Amino acid sequence: MRIIKVIASAAFMLMTATTFAQDTKIWNNKQCAVVLTYDDAIDIDIDNVAPALDSLNLKGTFYLIGSSPVIEKRLPEWRKIAANGHELGNHGLFHPCDGSQPGRSFVKPDHDLSKYTVVRAVDEIRVYNTFLKAIDGKDKRTYAYPCGDLTINGAPFYKDLEKDFAGARGVTGGLKTAGDVNLADINSYMISNQSGDELIELVKKAQQSHTLIVFLFHGVGGGHSINVSLDAHSKLLHYLKNNEKDIWVAPMVDVAERVAAYQKKAK
Repeated sequence: MRIIKVIASAAFMLMTATTFAQDTKIWNNKQCAVVLTYDDAIDIDIDNVAPALDSLNLKGTFYLIGSSPVIEKRLPEWRKIAANGHELGNHGLFHPCDGSQPGRSFVKPDHDLSKYTVVRAVDEIRVYNTFLKAIDGKDKRTYAYPCGDLTINGAPFYKDLEKDFAGARGVTGGLKTAGDVNLADINSYMISNQSGDELIELVKKAQQSHTLIVFLFHGVGGGHSINVSLDAHSKLLHYLKNNEKDIWVAPMVDVAERVAAYQKKAK
């Protein structure tokens, strides 16, 4: 009986070690992967976020709304952000949200996702991809669901877009191993007024579990009703930089492509 227990324990340890090796390999031979995402194409992205990232040579993903006036007014600066290695992601031409859901009084009737057809949603997203390519010249990028809405009257519209994107970011928090990441709805933690220590603690959990963690920011030091302080954001970035030997920080498109290749190979 004791021999059986020893064999079982050894097998478990071997399996754990194998899983650890696979997970660290997929994350660029590091403990975990961290993706920093910033939504809505607001001035703060250019004024606060991009300079902070660039000062530490960290790369993030900016999910832009096509109709944001900040894109038109500051187009050369967005081009510079892309040229510096950051991803410009697709967050919808008009950021349509399902106005039939509770608490959605802010949704304008013309851009109410519940009144869209799947064809209209897909067409708008593809048109916006063309616009983004005109800014950064890139063919590969990821999508972020406006308001986290995955369906139009029950129909999952992203199914028609899977070949257009490397992946799609959702709004539900969670830490996932490479094999468990759902590329059609990638988990993310929406950040709103957390402290720097709280943000770092999330990263430490990802390090311990060898998983992917995605941060979803809006305002950083202001600029949006969903906000995190400059100090908290800075503490997080400096922790990532100080531990870069153990943490892979990359744009969403790079991580999604790596995960897709891993999952394809694992089949």
